[in-house]
Amino acid sequence: MKVPLLDLKPQNSALAAQLKEAFQRVLESGTFILGPEVEQFEQETAKLIGAKHAIGVSSGTDAILLPLMILGIGPGDEVLVPSFTFFATAGCVSRVGARPVFVDSCPDSFNIDVKDAARRITARTKAIIPVHLYGQTADMDAVMELARANNLRVIEDAAQALGATYRGRQAGSIGDFGTFSFFPTKNLGALGDAGLLTTNDDALAETARLLRNHGAKQRYYHQRVGGNFRIDALQAALLLVKLPHLAEYSRRRAENAAYYSERLAWVSRLILPCAYEHNGHIWNQYTVRVADGARDGLKAHLASRGIGSEIYYPVPLHRQECFAPATEVLPVSEQLAAECLSLPIYPDLTREQLDWVVQAIGEFLG
Repeated sequence: MKVPLLDLKPQNSALAAQLKEAFQRVLESGTFILGPEVEQFEQETAKLIGAKHAIGVSSGTDAILLPLMILGIGPGDEVLVPSFTFFATAGCVSRVGARPVFVDSCPDSFNIDVKDAARRITARTKAIIPVHLYGQTADMDAVMELARANNLRVIEDAAQALGATYRGRQAGSIGDFGTFSFFPTKNLGALGDAGLLTTNDDALAETARLLRNHGAKQRYYHQRVGGNFRIDALQAALLLVKLPHLAEYSRRRAENAAYYSERLAWVSRLILPCAYEHNGHIWNQYTVRVADGARDGLKAHLASRGIGSEIYYPVPLHRQECFAPATEVLPVSEQLAAECLSLPIYPDLTREQLDWVVQAIGEFLG
């Protein structure tokens, strides 16, 4: 039996008629940059997230880059970022000329260790970027307390967490900014690259809209140096088709996660992911830890049974060549990089496919 890590065909096929209709609507409108589709998408996502402003941008990466530019973070500044996450979080800090200061993670939630972050603050620290990894929010009360005590800006990297909640509050509505990705693998996936920036601050939102369009309100009159960070009108239209189904997609992912956790609880060398009671986990990934150095062997065994899996992420950022030499000592990040393996979790998995994954894991680790 084949069980791919992700199969987008069933989801997109179910909405094919509506997606084609949205494409045709944009095609006939002749408005391909910004316009009514983008405005409606921004209104709908702002309502969902509970943020005053939502600004559609070109990708999740640009959604992180933009607030760094807005805040004037640059050479001589430092930004606290988790080491165990996707490259864009730290890459954007480097792109504005600032220094990413790498922070260790919590071994159970995979998210930033706020106590470790506190130890790394200096007079040059200007911001912290907590990542809501795999669909579960970081400890935002602790993050916000740390930020207030040290006059830091907070940029929530919620690329994997649209719809996730922290103590009843939506991810991306708590810090100064929230950043989201609509890469096709996300719970709400575009048919290409797209992203979103959220904020509750009117002035920050105005600057975001300015900088996403080359720093110009009026064409050819540039108040600041910005970039081309605009979301495509076509992607906004296609995402509007999928948006009403997001809650159902996430609900089915949660059902799959619960089934895995129930069926795999007996496997002693497998450390299952946790979902804190005060969080609403959306399960963008179901990531286990495989003890005793067996992770790579399990991955190969799953592949031999036709089952896809992925290592998110095999090299923590403080060990990446582009950030060398590494000075931070981050034992949990390195342990997670050596043990973590993500299993298929997408909404359209059948019970038979889930059972096949469970059986294959039991064969290898049982």
